[in-house]
Amino acid sequence: MKKLPNNYDAIILGAGGAGLMCAAIAGQRGKKILLVDHGAEPGRKIIISGGGRCNFTNIETSPQRFLSANPHFAKSALGRYRPQDFIALVDAYNIAWHEKELGQLFCDNSARQIVAMLLDQCEKGEVTLKLGQEVGGVACTDGVYSVDLGHLAATAPALVVATGGASIPKMGATDFAYRLARQFGLKVVEPRPALVPLKLGPDEALFTSLSGVSADTIVSCGKVKFRNATLFTHRGMSGPAILQVSSYWHKGDQIGINFLPDQNSGWLLQAKHVTPKLSLQTILSAGLPARLATALAQRINLEAELANVPDKKLNEVECRLADWRFTPTGSEGFAKAEVTVGGVSTADLSSRTLAAKRVPGLYFIGEAVDVTGWLGGYNFQWAWASGWAAGQAL
Repeated sequence: MKKLPNNYDAIILGAGGAGLMCAAIAGQRGKKILLVDHGAEPGRKIIISGGGRCNFTNIETSPQRFLSANPHFAKSALGRYRPQDFIALVDAYNIAWHEKELGQLFCDNSARQIVAMLLDQCEKGEVTLKLGQEVGGVACTDGVYSVDLGHLAATAPALVVATGGASIPKMGATDFAYRLARQFGLKVVEPRPALVPLKLGPDEALFTSLSGVSADTIVSCGKVKFRNATLFTHRGMSGPAILQVSSYWHKGDQIGINFLPDQNSGWLLQAKHVTPKLSLQTILSAGLPARLATALAQRINLEAELANVPDKKLNEVECRLADWRFTPTGSEGFAKAEVTVGGVSTADLSSRTLAAKRVPGLYFIGEAVDVTGWLGGYNFQWAWASGWAAGQAL
């Protein structure tokens, strides 16, 4: 087996957003870094994100918009490397960007500009990049990590795991980070799909027939709620609002949808007095896509003119439309999930450096860690911030 130079200060596994950032920061601090990825090109998730324009951060980033068994864990890294810091880097490369909605920032042109920027930062740090290298195994002897890369081998006193979570396996995602964490005695919070479409069962066939219909809604699950579009699909529901609550959803949980979030209490009784001869379907069609209005009216089974419907019944209908309950049968799984909830337990990591508390020289960053952001650039900001924190600590 051919050995790579053994004078590396650190080996970083995974050339995604977190790994590239970590390598660039450490390299520019004078550390000799080897960055390894099993894929043929770096930053693959960056390239496909945001429809190819990369939602690279969110200016409204705060720790409260991240899920973790320890809700305080992300505060340190996010507080020390902020969206403004990454925006300054983007601006320094003259990459044009725009705010789309809800604080989400996108490239005007191509996500590949972000990858090129990070690669240039790595080049400035004289980082050695090895692509297409499958990791056969990792061992640690006398404080030195040895990484088997098939026909190559490398050693260093520090190892950073930035191989991501389990989402989108067709992009090369694996459970490598979790296996490695367990190998070194770290706990793993059970991973599950997040930011993922939800499936509906046969009882909701009326709604799965609405494939392609979208509406502005408020979607809730437990104590959390999000306002954005809900999209009906041939399997169930998707769209930004559904993707957001999916991160909080567990099998068996109900989700509630307010189909008319701008209507004030009593609106249906008022409609009865103003337009008594109209039907519920006609009233709903004024504020909802026609197919959705028809489906809701059919499920409620109310075809009479409003004038012929008792006020009590109209109040019940209004309440149902404001909190229509669905019980998803499941999600579309890791294959369709944008990110992963769960991962390497934050209880075993330093919030400041992302280093393992009981295993010197071992770090976990990015999506591999049990820190998961909302939809809209938050997970990239965690990648940059956690990569920066580890890069500063190496």
